[in-house]
Amino acid sequence: MPRSASLALWLWAVSSTEEAAAAARTVVDDDEPHQLAGDVPAGLDTPTVGSLFSAWAGRVRSVAAVFPGPGDAMGVPAPVSARAIDAEECVLVTVVADAPPAPLVPAGPDAPEILEHWAFAPEVERFGSDLEPGHLVTWHGVRVDPWELRTVGAVGTLDDAQRQLRLGLREATEALMELDVSKWREDAAGIIASLREPVDLRSVLPRGVDARRAEVFQSAARLRAIVDLATMDDGGAVNLWQADQRSTALREVDRAARRAMSAATLHVPADD
Repeated sequence: MPRSASLALWLWAVSSTEEAAAAARTVVDDDEPHQLAGDVPAGLDTPTVGSLFSAWAGRVRSVAAVFPGPGDAMGVPAPVSARAIDAEECVLVTVVADAPPAPLVPAGPDAPEILEHWAFAPEVERFGSDLEPGHLVTWHGVRVDPWELRTVGAVGTLDDAQRQLRLGLREATEALMELDVSKWREDAAGIIASLREPVDLRSVLPRGVDARRAEVFQSAARLRAIVDLATMDDGGAVNLWQADQRSTALREVDRAARRAMSAATLHVPADD
């Protein structure tokens, strides 16, 4: 579960401070408590993800996790693009600002919402051993311009994501079978078999995530896992041409999977 996807889904789901602590625990998982750095939103008790959930509960208007890659920025705002591409993920959020009252601004339900637009890219530092690994995670925040229109254009819809996933899976299967990828590694068969098993995401997804989003997210995660496995070594490619053919096929599959995963986390009001 990419950290950015988890953070985006739970930021959207949390509507009260009572839900904030449980959401933060799910996002942090086995990591050390996630810290915030860079531009830190006002009103936080401490610069942590837990405080962010509490402060923004019920105030999130748009959110998306975006997974840029080399040569494919996926519409990430310029102020965060370097960190996001380095991390290959980031979270974009629009929240209702805690604006001070102004004499000329109507109060009450007729008062216009003042929105703030944010981007957070994670920096992950690994420590410990292979048997007992640990991770220090710092989310670098920055204020950005409205991002919704560009991101929707870059990511596409859930319908687009499902079509691209089906096409990507077919193309990947054909390309990898032609290149005899069963000879990648001795343990490849077992790993591939495990990727065919259904994955129960209910423990890490908010209760309100609909089945279609969960299905797209799960399929995209599986495809990315297959790409990770396929790119561990040169496998069955016996010459540079085969290696290049497989690399090109997998790059397109990974691109489709990254966009699908982002589409499954994207929540934007219809009028945006």
